[in-house]
Amino acid sequence: MPKPLVTVRTVAALRRAVAPWKKRGDAIALVPTMGALHDGHLALVARARRLARRTIVSLFVNPKQFGPQEDFIKYPRDEAADRVKLRAAGVDLLFAPAVAEIYPPGFATAVTVSGLSDRLDGEHRPGHFAGVATVVAKLLIEAQADFACFGEKDYQQLQIVKRMVADLDIPTRIVAVPTVRESDGLALSSRNAYLTADERALAPTLHRTLLDTRERIAAGMAIADANARGIADLTMAGFGGVDYLAVCDAETLEPLDRIDRPARILVAARLGRVRLIDNEAFTPTSRGRPAGNDRPRSGTRRRGGSSR
Repeated sequence: MPKPLVTVRTVAALRRAVAPWKKRGDAIALVPTMGALHDGHLALVARARRLARRTIVSLFVNPKQFGPQEDFIKYPRDEAADRVKLRAAGVDLLFAPAVAEIYPPGFATAVTVSGLSDRLDGEHRPGHFAGVATVVAKLLIEAQADFACFGEKDYQQLQIVKRMVADLDIPTRIVAVPTVRESDGLALSSRNAYLTADERALAPTLHRTLLDTRERIAAGMAIADANARGIADLTMAGFGGVDYLAVCDAETLEPLDRIDRPARILVAARLGRVRLIDNEAFTPTSRGRPAGNDRPRSGTRRRGGSSR
C-alpha cells in the first residue's frame, strides 16, 4: 500500500519537514511542476526516487511565467487527481503553496539569465524565463534539494536552469530526464488537453518534422534550407503559425550553420489555440549521420528527447 503523502503549503512548513531529513543526511530530490500531472511528470518522479532517499514534488502554477495573452487562468488544475498519482508514485512530500506564499506583498526580486533567455522562446514570450528562473531558484533554496529533475521537452528552460544554478552556486544537481511521448511521437504536455480531436490527429506532425529536418541535414541539405522546408511542411499541414524551427548548439543554444558539435533542433508552432514545443538531439557521428535517428514505434509510449 502506498505511504501517505504529506502536503505542506508554506515555506516554513516545508523547512520543518525537510529539517530532520537533512539532519539524518538523507538526500533530497525535487520535481518542480505546475500540476495537471501526466506520465512525463511521473517519469521525473521515478528518476528522482532513484536519485535520493526523499522526494519532494512542488505544485505551483507560476503567474510570473505567463504573458498577458497566455492561459494562466485556464491552465488545467486538478490537485486531487495529482495527489492520487503522487501517492501511488511514492512521493514523500507535496509542496503546494498559494501565489501569495511564493510572491508575498512587496516581492521585488527577479532572476534573469542573459543570452540563453534572449532567443527562441525568449523572443516570443517576453519575461517568461525570468519568471521561470525566479521561481525555480526559490524552490531549490526552499526545499534545500540535492537534486532537481527537469524534462528535456522544455529544453531551453533546462539549459537556463543549469546556467542559473552554476552562476549562483546553488548546491543542487540539475538532472535532465528524456521526453515521454505518445506512440505517434507527440510529446506529453498538460496543454495537449486543449487540442480538439482533429488537432490531436495533426499534432504528431511537429515531431515528424523535427526528424525529417534532422535527416535532411544529415543527408547534406544546408541547415537554413532544411529549416525553411520544415516550416513550409508545418504550414502546409495546417499549423497556424511557426514561431521558430532552429538548429542550435546543445548548450548555448546559439544557432548553427553546420553540425560540428552536439546540437539540438527546436521548434515551436501553434495548432488551434495551443502552442506546442518540441526538440530533438542532433549529434554528429563519424559517418556523418545523426546519432539517435529513430522514429517512434506504434502501439507504445517511448522516451527519448524531452517533458512538461
